[in-house]
Amino acid sequence: METKQFKTQAIRSGRIPTSEGEHSTPVFLTSSFVFENAQQAADRFSETSPGNIYSRFTNPTTRAFEQRLATLESAKHCIATASGMGAIMSLCLAHLESGDRIVASRGLFGSTISLFSKYLRKFGIETEYLHPDDMDDWRTAICPNTKMLFIETPSNPLCEVIDIAKLAEMVSGRSDCLLVVDNCACTPALQRPLEFGADVVVHSATKFLDGQGRILGGAVVTNLDELADKVIGVLRTAGPAISPFNAWIAYTGLETLEMRIREASRSALQIATWLSEHPNIRTVHYPGLAGHPYHELAKRQQQDFGAIVSFDVTGGQKEAWTVIDSTQMLSISANFGDVKSIIVHPATTTHGRLSAEERQRTGIGEGLIRLSVGLEDVDDIINDLERGLALI
Repeated sequence: METKQFKTQAIRSGRIPTSEGEHSTPVFLTSSFVFENAQQAADRFSETSPGNIYSRFTNPTTRAFEQRLATLESAKHCIATASGMGAIMSLCLAHLESGDRIVASRGLFGSTISLFSKYLRKFGIETEYLHPDDMDDWRTAICPNTKMLFIETPSNPLCEVIDIAKLAEMVSGRSDCLLVVDNCACTPALQRPLEFGADVVVHSATKFLDGQGRILGGAVVTNLDELADKVIGVLRTAGPAISPFNAWIAYTGLETLEMRIREASRSALQIATWLSEHPNIRTVHYPGLAGHPYHELAKRQQQDFGAIVSFDVTGGQKEAWTVIDSTQMLSISANFGDVKSIIVHPATTTHGRLSAEERQRTGIGEGLIRLSVGLEDVDDIINDLERGLALI
């Protein structure tokens, strides 16, 4: 299409119409595909002829989702996976080998930290975690065997924002060192990291891309041809493939992505402002607040401030649990990015498998609560939070 307007691309890109003339993109629920003859089968397996082979790595529905997400991220390639963690693992298997180093921001998702620190380490891949603001430390940490900079911006759950362009400049000219951005919290509706110099974007389609908490899915997005081929090779061999049905859900979810996350962002700012004035709140972590340390950077790098708000209550775990357990409408769940607002205590759930030292390093305190703002009436969300806050 000639248009570059996000809303139109989210609805119209990636369609693969069939001879049936359907208006809605179909779901191809098939494990394999039939070849016209033995020669065509041989040609497809040898990759001398394009076409579907096996749904683990070629499926029309999955391809439609991949093309749509690639378009929205201004990218050439998108490889869909079974989950967001599957996307990160596939990327690491494709690019890293024993002796390589990862330099990562401290505020990564708990499972990402576990993947790097517990599992990749078993294969001789070490990870160093740095504060997002210490650019001199980042520059010093990048050495010849540093093969990946991995950041999550804004981070989950503290909403720390990292300057993508500055990190991209540090590894400019290093084709062997990838700058990878987990864009789960913003999505391409609010932030497109490749346009700031990132090499790779990873997604958990489980979150805002679906938007209703229905499926698991992930994606690796890049403009690098060779890297895309390597990730596809991992998918084809190791098998962390998204199901066609889940790909279809994520594909259709993208059609309403911008309006959902924009509306949730508006509510999040209102809630964060209210929380910042509450006597039982110590700190509110939301870059949309004018006094937030990452406010100006977020304004430059993002189109809006997102739907994740976290806050520290006065006290510790007991008080945080009191707030959470007193809510009547909010869902207590580990997911985020849903149209239903979700509340959780990170220290004992999403980051509970980290050591106390790791939680301290990442800033996850016992009084921290994460709120994923949904599409309910904002006054109802505030009133539900007040039930518990009034008790501490």
